[in-house]
Amino acid sequence: MVFVAIVTTWIVLPAYLISFGSVSTVIIEGTCMPWVVYSSSALQNAMVSLSAVILYFAPLTAMLFCYSRIVYALRHKVTDELW
Repeated sequence: MVFVAIVTTWIVLPAYLISFGSVSTVIIEGTCMPWVVYSSSALQNAMVSLSAVILYFAPLTAMLFCYSRIVYALRHKVTDELW
């Protein structure tokens, strides 16, 4: 489970950013403008909100999961060895 959290954070999220950035990028007067072009304002709001959720809450959830597993393992190991 920890491995899945690490892979998600380091592989899936950058892949999401690359694909999301490449679709919404345009060249305006010789300047590359990433994350600018959307077919509608509702799509823009949805993609920005989805990005915030994915890029903030996914790593935060992965860290919370990993640290809770560490604390759980340490508490049970210490408790078992004391008894």
